[in-house]
Amino acid sequence: MSGSAPSVVVLDHGSGNVHSVVRALERVGAQVELTADRQRALDAGGLLLPGVGNFHACVRGMRAAEAPRIIDVRLSGSRPVLGICVGMQALFESSTEPSDSVQQGMGEWPGVVERLEAPVVPHTGWSEVEAAPGSALFAGVESERFYFVHSYAVRDWTMPEPEGSFAAVAPKVTWSTHGERFVAAVENGPLSATQFHPEKSGDAGLTLLENWVRSL
Repeated sequence: MSGSAPSVVVLDHGSGNVHSVVRALERVGAQVELTADRQRALDAGGLLLPGVGNFHACVRGMRAAEAPRIIDVRLSGSRPVLGICVGMQALFESSTEPSDSVQQGMGEWPGVVERLEAPVVPHTGWSEVEAAPGSALFAGVESERFYFVHSYAVRDWTMPEPEGSFAAVAPKVTWSTHGERFVAAVENGPLSATQFHPEKSGDAGLTLLENWVRSL
């Protein structure tokens, strides 16, 4: 790998098998390290926050790895962070998973992660998205489908206008539908996230990751 390749740390906080994410990032030209080391996570060009399974367990692992502090320091310096699946959900204020009891997230964005109201849950498979106008993440793949595996999502969300936060402009919100509309991705200055798994989304997902890596 070339020394000029963008560096990415995939934060190792105990959230299942993340080696597919590492391989996908390497395929699009990143120099990738899977680690829980705080300083490495702070120094990398990009930080990817993976997440699978239960919201509460995932957030507990993130807190043990000092993810809230790492993310805050990175965002204060406009250093890119990308959350995936439960890694995206954890960036919101709270979740009703499991059993409708409110679990606190990391609070980078307001909003509650709730169980989808759909005939079939979990939502598993390929779905189209409504890419936000001017999206950088979805450049070239605005009309493609992506692979989702989830039962919970942020529904009917309105992001308040920024007030002196790390992002000086309103976020770009991408939507998808499974029984109802839900947030499929958010781009908010240096902080971005996807509900779907780009590393499992074929060429479209690789293009999205490449778009992110190229921004580092």
